[in-house]
Amino acid sequence: MKRLVIVLAGSMLLFALSCSKKSEDNVNNPDPPGGPGIPGCDTANRQYAAHVVPILTANCYGCHGASSNAGSGGIVLEGYNNLRPKAVSGTLIGVITHAAGFPAMPKGGAKLSDCNINVIRSWINNGAQNN
Repeated sequence: MKRLVIVLAGSMLLFALSCSKKSEDNVNNPDPPGGPGIPGCDTANRQYAAHVVPILTANCYGCHGASSNAGSGGIVLEGYNNLRPKAVSGTLIGVITHAAGFPAMPKGGAKLSDCNINVIRSWINNGAQNN
């Protein structure tokens, strides 16, 4: 009986250690912006075309693209000149972080990964440049 308790306790400990937020992020976003195979979430020197646009293409342009009309509420994010005002006003971060007072986006979907949010936040905090 004592052996069974030890085995069960050890199994539960191993299970608990294998479930971490880092593991969850890697499953949801195995290749964070920065390129395939780069471990972790690099938020340094994030650029509009190389890092922000791919996130928006994958998660936002379906409803908020230049040619999309379905459910967009008239909000177009495709194109730097459309996105920048929403970025610098705080609206973009508000909606993607599901902050109070902002409609949670993507609508009806899960919040973007912490890595993707931090990449967008880094780009904004560095001047939201068209680079």
